[in-house]
Amino acid sequence: MSTFSGVSTALSSLIAQRQSLDVAAQNVANANTVGYTRQRATLVPVAGQSVPAMFATSPGVGQGTRTASVDRLGDVFLDAKVRSAGSSAAYLAARADAHTTLEKSIGEPAGTGLAGQLSDFWSGWADVANGSDQGAARAVLLERGTAVATRLATLYSDARTQWQQARSTTSALVDRVNTAAESLAGLNEQILAIENSGGTAHELADQRDLLVTELAGLVGATTRVRQNGQVDVLVGGNALVTGKDASRLAVAGAGSFAQATGGQAVSVVWADRPEQPAGLEGGRVAGLLSVLAPPDRGGLLTEAAAGYDALATTIADQVNALHRGAVTPGGAPGGDFFTVTAGQPPALGLTVALTSGAQIGAGTAGAGAYDGSVATRIAALGASADGPDARWRSDVADLGVRTSGAVSRATVAGTALAAAEQQQLAGASVDLDEETVSMLAFQRAYEGAARVLTAIDEMLDTLINRTGIVGR
Repeated sequence: MSTFSGVSTALSSLIAQRQSLDVAAQNVANANTVGYTRQRATLVPVAGQSVPAMFATSPGVGQGTRTASVDRLGDVFLDAKVRSAGSSAAYLAARADAHTTLEKSIGEPAGTGLAGQLSDFWSGWADVANGSDQGAARAVLLERGTAVATRLATLYSDARTQWQQARSTTSALVDRVNTAAESLAGLNEQILAIENSGGTAHELADQRDLLVTELAGLVGATTRVRQNGQVDVLVGGNALVTGKDASRLAVAGAGSFAQATGGQAVSVVWADRPEQPAGLEGGRVAGLLSVLAPPDRGGLLTEAAAGYDALATTIADQVNALHRGAVTPGGAPGGDFFTVTAGQPPALGLTVALTSGAQIGAGTAGAGAYDGSVATRIAALGASADGPDARWRSDVADLGVRTSGAVSRATVAGTALAAAEQQQLAGASVDLDEETVSMLAFQRAYEGAARVLTAIDEMLDTLINRTGIVGR
């Protein structure tokens, strides 16, 4: 064994401890970096050399240590759990947000809501019945009828606006998916090149994992790891990213609210295969698609619009049916009180057909000019079991129950996601206390190796410079 072998042993320790300190310093520097996964240097002993000779012997002492690898301390199973929980949470959050926004646009219960305006409308008919000779009561009734029609139009417009915003958001999110997929494919290529050259690309792998998590939250993406370390990303069972290649998604189908209410769906398809749906199984985009669906597929906003149309039709039909049998103070037939503009949804096209209070029919023919019997019957529609008010109360209650359920499910999913993220962070995030202890250990080991090197140097100095001068 060489006299200078101890120098090599001490040197190997100096190098290994310094590399371990560098890794610990990298961890501390990125303690607050989003997505960073802590790293550890793995040290292994260097075995002693055996001389291949007949009478050779070995002292049985190794030749120091070396850094075998620098490992990321992430957990692929916890990563997969976070992505699965994120996909579900994002889907349910998108639906909960849509329900909450729609419920707020209805504005019930409130004096300015449709229920209050319907109540005022029926009270207006009662006022006309009690004083059909008063022009002021008739004028007020016309205004209240116009207020009901305007409120229905506002509700329909709010649903249409919300649908258009959700459609625009879906397109923007799909563009973000395409950008993230291209970035991930580029990272796959860079990481493979670095690792093939013998280097480590842990920081790039952290960036790639962040993109995978983002894609899981957007479109419910899942991953498949190749033998060469590259990550394939799957959406609906089909590859969005394959190695260094990325496919693109596109939004197809209904581009307007009218098309959606007419039965045309909004879908996400593969850009190079427009006839093939992406088949999203989770994520925020899938949640928005469920909100944008036509009424026969459970679309929240199109169902709401259909409900507004049905309510407008009910109001017009029930009021007109009674008003046609009434006569005005001048004896003329009452005719239609409401009319619906042709070519428009009933909720948008509903208007008061009369232009003056004198055209309001309140009484029965032959019962006198100021009879109010028909107006009394119209006022009673507000308390009818199958009247507009009962229908509206049922719709509002149904939306309230569905909103409460959607928010509750989103809250539970969010809690599950938070728990999964906490588990992930517990294993992958940087613990400054732990890093401090590690740095102290590496520092002391470095100092010990340096002291060994100093001792060997002093020994060699004595051996080289002082041997043979005894007795001079």
